[in-house]
Amino acid sequence: MSKPVLAIVGRPNVGKSTIFNRLIGERLAIVEDKPGVTRDRIYSSADWLHHQFFIIDTGGIEITNEPLMEQMRAQAELAIDEADVICFVVNGRDGITGADEEVARLLQRSNKPVVIAVNKLDDPTMHDKLYEFYSLGVGDVFPVSGSHGLGLGDLLDAAASYFPEDEGDGYEDDTIRMSLIGRPNVGKSSLVNAVLGEDRVIVSNIPGTTRDAIDTPFTKDDRDYVIIDTAGMRKKGKVYESTEKYSVLRALRAIERSDVVLTVLDGEEGIIEQDKKIAGYAHEAGRAVVIVVNKWDAVKKDDKTMQRFEEKIRQEFQYLDYAPIVFLSALTKQKIHHLLPVVNEVSEAHNLRIKTNVLNDVIVDAVTSNPTPTDHGGKRLRINYATQVSVAPPTFVLFVNDPELLHFSYKRYLENNIRRAFGFAGTPIRILARKKSE
Repeated sequence: MSKPVLAIVGRPNVGKSTIFNRLIGERLAIVEDKPGVTRDRIYSSADWLHHQFFIIDTGGIEITNEPLMEQMRAQAELAIDEADVICFVVNGRDGITGADEEVARLLQRSNKPVVIAVNKLDDPTMHDKLYEFYSLGVGDVFPVSGSHGLGLGDLLDAAASYFPEDEGDGYEDDTIRMSLIGRPNVGKSSLVNAVLGEDRVIVSNIPGTTRDAIDTPFTKDDRDYVIIDTAGMRKKGKVYESTEKYSVLRALRAIERSDVVLTVLDGEEGIIEQDKKIAGYAHEAGRAVVIVVNKWDAVKKDDKTMQRFEEKIRQEFQYLDYAPIVFLSALTKQKIHHLLPVVNEVSEAHNLRIKTNVLNDVIVDAVTSNPTPTDHGGKRLRINYATQVSVAPPTFVLFVNDPELLHFSYKRYLENNIRRAFGFAGTPIRILARKKSE
């Protein structure tokens, strides 16, 4: 089951984005010393106590050339469609406005659980302003201050009480779950049908299938798979078509449920910025990744075309340098038989566990070839030993004298040596430094 979604809605200038930034803390920033990893500011993962969830800030949606009330309504409707729980933000200093009442009517019709954040109540003496907001009739009311971070704990407690229980997805543990992500019209659904050898996508009734994706279980060569194909927009119209950012959330929810992510590109149209944004989420989530270049039949080719396209991918997706690339055509089924063997390979790498003594031999050899760095005072990093602590993705802990001495460039060097020794095709690997006493 994917993470639940909390959407922040409300009229403009009530502090939605301030509350969003407070709730996600530093999660918005990506610590990655490579170009190309981008994040759409209106989405992030957050956690509260034992709950992990996605959060949407509708204040980050830009819908231009529309009257203000229509923009606000469109943003609220989009968020309501996607959310499990709504956080309705109002300005406690202003009292109830006509725009607040408009949002409240939308929320009443949605039948989604709602918590009301009465923002900008920095002073407890202002809390008597709370009670009028109960008249909106959509949910419990909580005094908060987004700018000072006050009251957000009680708000999150209430929101989390509505999150659905995680009941699993109903598949066996050895089933390979693979999702297809990519911008609209790159041929994701056609690729599903080509892999299945069917003329239509089958909608599964298995528990855990999200409302925004299509699950298709199948068996090939005695191996069980599930393809998770993110669905298109459910509504038509200018607002939905101009708000492609919301397709990212469907990709996020599919990624969360996946072992392997197929990042689908349009070979005919080439790479655009949205491709890099969506693929970046799979990398950050630590999933195994295969880059699939679809519509290869439609590309005018010479003997260097594939090589040039691959070089372009490596340039634009530097953070996915570990991901294999498959060129195919879902329409003609050209090279479609190459895909599942690659999926199997990266799935196995994603779950590969290395013995501690073998891992430490590789680390010792790497340090011998390229000694560990020193700081400006001459203090040298000392790696006492290394161990693998988890799989999916493979995660390694180095016990060292001072974690601050493990510079990104040397961590990258160690990663390259680990990959050279053990493969790990298609999967990110994580290297963490811990002080020996820990």
